[in-house]
Amino acid sequence: MNTILCIETGTATCSVALGQNGKLIDFEESHDPNNNHAKYLTQFISALLKRQGLTAKNLSAVCVGKGPGSYTGLRIGVSAAKGICYGAGVPLVAIGSLEAMAQGAIAKIAKGEVAMPDFLCPMIDARRMEVYTQLFTPNGIAQSEVEAMILNDSSFSSALDNSKILFFGNGSGKAKDLLKSPSALFLDDFLPSARFMISLADKLYSQSKFEDVAYFEPFYLKNFVATIAKNKVLGQKK
Repeated sequence: MNTILCIETGTATCSVALGQNGKLIDFEESHDPNNNHAKYLTQFISALLKRQGLTAKNLSAVCVGKGPGSYTGLRIGVSAAKGICYGAGVPLVAIGSLEAMAQGAIAKIAKGEVAMPDFLCPMIDARRMEVYTQLFTPNGIAQSEVEAMILNDSSFSSALDNSKILFFGNGSGKAKDLLKSPSALFLDDFLPSARFMISLADKLYSQSKFEDVAYFEPFYLKNFVATIAKNKVLGQKK
């Protein structure tokens, strides 16, 4: 039996899920706008394994969302995943965060919660008017490369002339304010989750598509730029 622990920390959602043979059996997650995932992640993992009567050595593999997303959030998730892999001697698999989000939308379409579009367009907030995004077919096949896109009112205009596109994720609110085409569909309140990684993780494990634990790094897409908190710039005390 393939038992895989999945970790997703690339946005404000800190999420951990446990799957067996491609099926979700348990999960823990929280939404923290401050991305304070270091506070919760190890607690979630411990609680999840304890509830299922497992230890890390009972795992077949660990799967981590590789990004793009929050620089700090991704590093927290990858570091935790690597630590478990080293300690338990199990392999690491990694899934693009946008690809995992597409799987979540596919599940909602299958349940009839949203109409069938021609394309899926998950979006992760990249600050200001920028998003990380990628196009997928309704069965999860990537139709474009991952990109950092600055949105404006002409974004996706050619595609929307001919196709219905479902936008979702924590960056899609920016698109909703700009894209007024009737072909632009929106799935609100959609957050990334480790739950969406289960079936993809099982497939990668079955195909032995493992990452090198020692050298694996998140897919940041953009270089990290350090910023100074506003109150420090203004010389204010906390």
